Amino acid sequence: MYVCSCFGVTEAQVKQHAEDGARTPRQIASACKAGTDCGSCVRRIQAILGRGACPRRELADQGRPVLSEIEGLDEAA
Repeated sequence: MYVCSCFGVTEAQVKQHAEDGARTPRQIASACKAGTDCGSCVRRIQAILGRGACPRRELADQGRPVLSEIEGLDEAA
């Protein structure tokens, strides 16, 4: 199945680049250009890499304050 139709990159190719060490969509883009044209495949690439979660959710899961909590600090001051 194609992940990036702009450059004809398949899911198998993205997985192979990940096995070869690519850990981010930017590293995948460096390896095969996927995600560098229209950008519609970037979310799919993130999902393949296991990075589909929202960054704010990842911060909350790590016990760090999310933006809404930081903004709330201004109101409390």
